[in-house]
Amino acid sequence: MERVRVLVVDDSALVRKLMSTMLACDPAIEVVGTAADPLIARDKIKQLNPDVLTLDVEMPRMDGITFLENLMRLRPMPVVMVSSLTVEGAEVTLRALEMGAVDFFAKPDHDLASRFAESAQEICEKVKLAARTRPRARTVVRKLEAPPRLSADAVLPRARSAATRGGGPIIAIGASTGGTEAVRVVLEAMPPDAPPILVTQHIPAAFSGPFAQRMDRCSAMRVCEAHDGQPIQSGHAYIAPGSHHLLVMWDGAKYVCRLHDGPPVNRHKPSVDVLFRSMAASAGAATIATLLTGMGDDGARGLLELRQAGAATLVQDEGSSVVWGMPGSAWKLGAADEMQALDHIAARLLALARQPLASAVRG
Repeated sequence: MERVRVLVVDDSALVRKLMSTMLACDPAIEVVGTAADPLIARDKIKQLNPDVLTLDVEMPRMDGITFLENLMRLRPMPVVMVSSLTVEGAEVTLRALEMGAVDFFAKPDHDLASRFAESAQEICEKVKLAARTRPRARTVVRKLEAPPRLSADAVLPRARSAATRGGGPIIAIGASTGGTEAVRVVLEAMPPDAPPILVTQHIPAAFSGPFAQRMDRCSAMRVCEAHDGQPIQSGHAYIAPGSHHLLVMWDGAKYVCRLHDGPPVNRHKPSVDVLFRSMAASAGAATIATLLTGMGDDGARGLLELRQAGAATLVQDEGSSVVWGMPGSAWKLGAADEMQALDHIAARLLALARQPLASAVRG
């Protein structure tokens, strides 16, 4: 099996060394070179022909975003951005994902050596995953100990029977790798009076607020980071904060957002399985749910629970997904009624929401 060839681009000599050491611990990865700035990286890409680039956002002579834009136009290749965990870093990283970067790694702001060591498995997995993706540019080692994998039971017991309340339909969206762009495509296509939308996107806590603000600017809906107890209204989309699970609950008169500070589920917090399970229990057949691009299988079992509760369920197809892990797992599990290309998902969600009851249509 051929190893993934990686070029590390960062202006910090310490970060280049730590990143190279960390990646070299994985026997499936070969660090073929490093570069201190984009101009050096440009020459080394031609010489070394790497499979994946790790790219710092802030560098001398040419910033990472400008370099990425040029790279994706002239020589598209898988890129994992390396960004600081700040509001500014989040905004720039989201721009990079729009331009075609596959994923990002949040660089610790202190105690680099120990923090990098703790994150070794994460960055190695991101790099190996990136090597298997098909980058799309927008036009405009040692095995490390993994944390225990918990199911949605750790946060919310499965309801014995799903309930359907009064009011209109509710849309639920789950996504991970490649999802910030996929969610944007869906929200951009929604009218201002669309049914309420709940979104769980795997994202660090420092990034979820800027992500929600960015979605608000590009959508006719009002998009915000969800708050505990917040009423769920039509024309609004609610993004799960990166530090809490997002649940939907019925408070006796209306649906509200609930935030839960429980343990990671499927090693994710927020978890799509938790959102979907809460909606199976509280909204049942009034739910229309979709699982978009993402690594792993978070959301697959929750989507199945929703389908069993009478909800309409669909997944993004493999051809339009950056990574067909989550939607593919759901499809193989029989959790989805249908599969759609990303550009068709918004219209399909709206069409299903206009039907009197999704479950009646499917039998």
